[in-house]
Amino acid sequence: MKIPAQKARLVSLSLAVTVSLLAGCGSGTDRGSGPGSESLSRHSAAQDAQPREFTLVATGDILLHERLWNQARQDASRTGEGPEDFAPQLESIAPVVSGAGLAICHLETPLAPEGGPYRGYPAFSSPPTIVPALARTGYDACTTASNHTFDAGADGVDRTLDRLDEAGLAHAGSARSKEEAETPTLIDVDTDEGAVRVGLLSYTYGFNGIPHPGGDTWRGNEIDEDRILAEAAAAREAGAEFVVVAMHWGDEYAHEPNAQQLEGAPRLLASPDIDLLLGHHAHVVQPVERIDGQWVVYGLGNLMAAHRTPGQPRQEGLLMRFTITEDPAQDTFTTTGAEYLPLLQTDDPPVRVVNVPGALAGGEAASAAPDALQTAMDRTTEIVLRRGAAEDGLTLLDD
Repeated sequence: MKIPAQKARLVSLSLAVTVSLLAGCGSGTDRGSGPGSESLSRHSAAQDAQPREFTLVATGDILLHERLWNQARQDASRTGEGPEDFAPQLESIAPVVSGAGLAICHLETPLAPEGGPYRGYPAFSSPPTIVPALARTGYDACTTASNHTFDAGADGVDRTLDRLDEAGLAHAGSARSKEEAETPTLIDVDTDEGAVRVGLLSYTYGFNGIPHPGGDTWRGNEIDEDRILAEAAAAREAGAEFVVVAMHWGDEYAHEPNAQQLEGAPRLLASPDIDLLLGHHAHVVQPVERIDGQWVVYGLGNLMAAHRTPGQPRQEGLLMRFTITEDPAQDTFTTTGAEYLPLLQTDDPPVRVVNVPGALAGGEAASAAPDALQTAMDRTTEIVLRRGAAEDGLTLLDD
């Protein structure tokens, strides 16, 4: 796979402008920004303009265990792409990911120095070669706030964000400096009718009891509803036309959302400054729900993981694709389409993330058995739809 043509662009602006915006909106904790007054006035002029529209793809936890980097080494010996090549593990979803206007991953673990040493559970330090593989797959941005954000200390945070920057991937959820922590992440998504500016925020329920490195509380974002609302408002003021919030929350290995998720999602989505919630952490798929016209994915499951206690629900994940459409008359964006794609990561080599419907229809299934594919398809569908999403328009992605 080659790196696709750039679809989304991180926006940056001087700190003076950012601070001015945030002073009127409370604390802001994201990166990149753009002049709020100019950023989108250029699109609101003509009432008869064609609406801008783009697709947004999101996937689950990237939690790199030893089996995955061993597979990446085997693949690298064949492809010649560095000491580890993770891209072949993601090959089946690359067409959907690279075809989106904006594709967002969740990089749950910090990155190790070049060449290691690498560590898996319980304190992760992952191969940095995962990042170029994500770029080659077609991702544009990664959220980084998780319970493992501080596993490798401040150096791990810095290395992770440095590598994402080198690969051209936007990021939100952790920071190398207070200045970076107070700057909203804004990404311009190209469409035929002009760019759409998207704000990206990321938060976690905690850090496994690990203190903030050096006492710097700006290093990682913890869930606090007042803070999230203030920072979403700051992103909007900085020019965001559509705001995505990633939440590392829920109970591990539980398909049902917990009280924090069920009570928090409606409150957050009631804000005019939050348009979409993406959930991570449970390591199994959780339901999708539409609340007053806005979507929440309670839990996307795993994208890449190899838990010590394997079990098929932990090998199952979810790719979501949303269609976001402008209403020029109202100067707003709404989600006009929602699709889900069940995924299965194989346990036996070669380890691969499998597009389940595609494999069942006769595509490449790597080492996945037909009965495992059908089980993943049936279980994921039942869980995803159990809170009424089908009635609200969620459909199976059938590209």
